[in-house]
Amino acid sequence: MFVTTMTLDLKFLREKFGTMFEVGLLQEIIEYGNYMKVEEGYILMRPGGFIRSVPILLSGSVKIVRADADGKEALLYYLGEKDSCAMSLTCCLNSRQSEISAIADSPTEFISLPVQKIEEWMSKYSSWKEFVFMTYQRRFDDLLTAIDQIAFMKLDERLINLLKKKSAQCNCNTFNVTHEELANELSTSREVISRLLKQLERLDKVKLSRNKVELV
Repeated sequence: MFVTTMTLDLKFLREKFGTMFEVGLLQEIIEYGNYMKVEEGYILMRPGGFIRSVPILLSGSVKIVRADADGKEALLYYLGEKDSCAMSLTCCLNSRQSEISAIADSPTEFISLPVQKIEEWMSKYSSWKEFVFMTYQRRFDDLLTAIDQIAFMKLDERLINLLKKKSAQCNCNTFNVTHEELANELSTSREVISRLLKQLERLDKVKLSRNKVELV
């Protein structure tokens, strides 16, 4: 899997974060952070592993999924620009093993920050404390949305919502995805997803081609 790294500097971080973080924090990110650019499919985190670093996304998309004992996966939420994973923050602060997988859903660039600095920066930089709290709030809202969809929405509605999320993440209407991948993310079978996609195509809501979906 192709991975690109580079040296961080203040100008680059200012371009990416603007006034989001104090200069002192940006300088520590330069000192302790690692820039990475990875291809689609790169696994940032696996279940059972101890969290050694926490990512902040600069561009691209990462999907957070949870698997059951049989390996069946369910999509929890997506990470986008200036996002971080609340579960990785929780695990690193409590020295817990990861219970989720984090997988790049498109070419993605991010800064990897060592867990040793996460708690230290909470008391040292108000902007970092605010960022962590906002991350928890966004992920809580995402999980509430996921629960609402499972409890109150039919599968075709959940499928359309998932396609809209993917469209928003890549800022495009056409994206590469297989029926199997969609089925895994919605915890159903490939046959069910294929049937629903055909129905949506007849309703002119999507256009289908090999391993591609266009949201109309």
